[in-house]
Amino acid sequence: MMKEFALPIRIYYEDTDAGGIVYHANYLKYMERARMEWLRKLGFELTDLMQQYNLVIVVRRIAIDYFRPALFNEALDITVQLHKLGKASMTLQQQVVRQGDILCMAQVKLAAINVVNMRPQPYPTTLFSALQEINK
Repeated sequence: MMKEFALPIRIYYEDTDAGGIVYHANYLKYMERARMEWLRKLGFELTDLMQQYNLVIVVRRIAIDYFRPALFNEALDITVQLHKLGKASMTLQQQVVRQGDILCMAQVKLAAINVVNMRPQPYPTTLFSALQEINK
């Protein structure tokens, strides 16, 4: 199982301000995409989790630090690494990296929520087991 997942992206003009610097909120979008692709790589589709278990995975908290700007047309990697696992939550470490240089780092706490009653719900056994494997 993978300890760290990386999603390669390219910075487009639409991602930047007039100075060609990536707008700060776009880093959150990149991290969201990386988390979705990470789960997909593990074999889990968010739509399937919702349809089969009434489960959605939502952001509960993000602490983010920006170190250096990303610029128009750069190639970046957005990483995901499982840091802590609970029965209905997990904490991830995510980074935006340019050729080994960390531009941005975040700690993201996610919660599993039942879409019917909007209450915490344990992860399905298959997902929890897969997450336990990479958390070893």
